Amino acid sequence: MVSGQPWQYGEWNCKGAVFSHVTAQKEYGVTREFIETGIRAGKLEYREGAVWGNPYLRVLRSQLELYIAEKLGSEHLASKKAQTELHAIKNEITSMRTKLAVLGARKVELERTLKT
Repeated sequence: MVSGQPWQYGEWNCKGAVFSHVTAQKEYGVTREFIETGIRAGKLEYREGAVWGNPYLRVLRSQLELYIAEKLGSEHLASKKAQTELHAIKNEITSMRTKLAVLGARKVELERTLKT
């Protein structure tokens, strides 16, 4: 295998397979310390990164989910995943309502223009 090729890193290059410890906190309710404990235990692979001088950890979603299920229980994992999905759905509904209101206003405006 040639060094530096994208396929060399496997899961690390797949969209949605990697996320930061900050996103993990929001989605799964785990702390950075929880993730670091998993790293020290050899359960989680990680990469370090920094944005504007602020360091963060990147971890594989699949490994973190397995670690959470192992340490906190599969019920905790399922509950957090459901909460995250529900939040995303509510945001999408709000976005669609806003777009629908804009389109409705534009429709009324165009209908008025056509009547005159």
